[in-house]
Amino acid sequence: QGQVVESGGGLVQPGGSLRLSCAASVRIFSSTVTAWYRQAPGKQRELVARITSGGHKNYADSVQGRFSISRDNANSMVYLQMDSLKPEDTAVYYCNLKKGSSGDYWGQGTQVTVSS
Repeated sequence: QGQVVESGGGLVQPGGSLRLSCAASVRIFSSTVTAWYRQAPGKQRELVARITSGGHKNYADSVQGRFSISRDNANSMVYLQMDSLKPEDTAVYYCNLKKGSSGDYWGQGTQVTVSS
């Protein structure tokens, strides 16, 4: 059990889509930065998508135009819609919530595998 739990990962063919969900037991405020990261085998964890405290969205160049991050503050949910998936998107995807000073919360991750 944890304060942040991801779900929605799985196996998908190239060109397919997945929607990841992140359920948080901590509240999401307007000042909370919410993000998705991913880590492929042998590589560092990288930022995939982020919503800033000002509500702006940032994406890694590699996923720009294919992924979309959103959140539901009232229900403490964060989502990542992934379209046009590529084999190089294969990784464990992590949800992150960062508050100004009070905390930095990580889930345990959900595996996304894009097959041959």
